Amino acid sequence: MKTIAIVAGGDSSEYEISLKSADEVSKILSSRYLVYIIIIKGINWYWEDQKGRYHNIDKNDFTLVVDDFHIRFDAVFVAIHGTPGENGLLQGYFDMMKISYTSCDAFCSALTFNKQACKLFLKEYKIPMADAVLLRRTDHPDLVSIIKETGIPCFVKPNDSGSSFGVTKVKKKEDLIAAIENAFKESDEVLIEAFMEGREVACGVIKTKSRALVLPVTEIISKNEFFDYEAKYTPGMSDEVTPAKMAGNITEEIQRLSSRIYDLLGCRGIVRVDFIVVRNKPFFLEINTVPGMTEESLIPKQAMADGIRLEDLYSLVIEDLFD
Repeated sequence: MKTIAIVAGGDSSEYEISLKSADEVSKILSSRYLVYIIIIKGINWYWEDQKGRYHNIDKNDFTLVVDDFHIRFDAVFVAIHGTPGENGLLQGYFDMMKISYTSCDAFCSALTFNKQACKLFLKEYKIPMADAVLLRRTDHPDLVSIIKETGIPCFVKPNDSGSSFGVTKVKKKEDLIAAIENAFKESDEVLIEAFMEGREVACGVIKTKSRALVLPVTEIISKNEFFDYEAKYTPGMSDEVTPAKMAGNITEEIQRLSSRIYDLLGCRGIVRVDFIVVRNKPFFLEINTVPGMTEESLIPKQAMADGIRLEDLYSLVIEDLFD
């Protein structure tokens, strides 16, 4: 039986969500693998046993030290949303350790985690998307120029964080500065995007050497102003319809674009691509290379809607590492 480390936690606001994702993945994989959830928080990397004792990871070779015995892992399932699991830092470490992992590689992770860099990359391939302005912490924002570019209302969001932390929908010019300051609490860069009135959708994509899966499209109908943290993780705060009730040609276009974006970026493993559909045309919003795997998350729901068991899906990306 192969020994798998599920890395969880991380150093972002998504810490708790990551722990939930890892717990769900662990339950599902435990029937096929020997599984350890490895918590990574700053310089503390450890496994907690059933008695509540902490056992440290030896970072020299990513082995787990239990009673002076070193446990070696056959592969790593990445379940850290945000830094260091989604931005390429951890991937670079595993590359140096020559340890296989389930997510995108270091370059792809770093590129996709930076929303503006990812959009600029995809723009070269004519992927439709909203107009946007990037601000760095040292910039002095010119509100008139920003609004001229994006219009009002607009979305203000951290350039490199997830789960909608620090995101504000701005409806009035006088609220823009406060929204920018709020986003800077999560990131050193802030993205201001034009608001597009439409239907928000998401599509999961998984490609391995043996299979290519483009999952059913989910439409997200938030009961809040937008699909914020509360709407994402509070039962009843959003309706998530899978498969989305929209014309077949629109669904096919969303799936086609999702698959193409996956290939253009050189993704690996399980990703989720988000769009807004405006007048029957999908516009790219962002890509999640370590999407949530909690019971409330979209990828598990899409897989089940497609008749795919989660243990088969997760095993697919693990076994692909050994082919």
